[in-house]
Amino acid sequence: MDIKELVAGFREVATASVADAVDKVAGKTGFLPESIKPRINETKIVGPAVTVLEGPSAEFLPPEHALNAIDEAEAGSIIVISTNGQAEVALWGGLMAAGAVANKHEAAVLDGGVRDLVEIKRDFDFPVYARTVSPGTTLGRIKTIASNVEVAMGDVIVNPGDIIVGDIDGVVCVPREHAESVLEMARDIDAREAEQARLIIESGSLREGLAKYGRI
Repeated sequence: MDIKELVAGFREVATASVADAVDKVAGKTGFLPESIKPRINETKIVGPAVTVLEGPSAEFLPPEHALNAIDEAEAGSIIVISTNGQAEVALWGGLMAAGAVANKHEAAVLDGGVRDLVEIKRDFDFPVYARTVSPGTTLGRIKTIASNVEVAMGDVIVNPGDIIVGDIDGVVCVPREHAESVLEMARDIDAREAEQARLIIESGSLREGLAKYGRI
């Protein structure tokens, strides 16, 4: 299944079902920390990860790897920036959002802050999921170290090309090597939950639905 088919498929399944499927198929947690949440809008996001690693630095340097990723990544990418939990300052702002929109990217997911929320919402309505909101700059505090490398988002490892799925429920990283199997299981979970919900409504009993489908 190519990337376009995977993206289209994951748009149609519940993010919670994707998280459950990653647990079972990959044997590890795929959902990112609760603090990484939508800060601009509640648009569902799905796309391949383009990763950027940042770390502490007293140098006044532009975020070169992040800027290059925005300009060079394929359209539809999700720019994932991690500081391994070391930064509360803004890793993303209005100009970066403008660049992402110009290059037709899907979203940004940040283990750190975002700023210029009013501008991003008003001018672009571009989805940004971030751990925090901060007016502070990275200059003199954080620098980009590398791109298209393995990064950590809390306890979850994100690799370039992994499928990122997010909405108001949170964000899930689907390992690329398991993506087809995760999508298949997520579809099955969605279908069984719909059947279970109908049984609960028709029977007037939550316990009856649980007894038949064994899911809560």
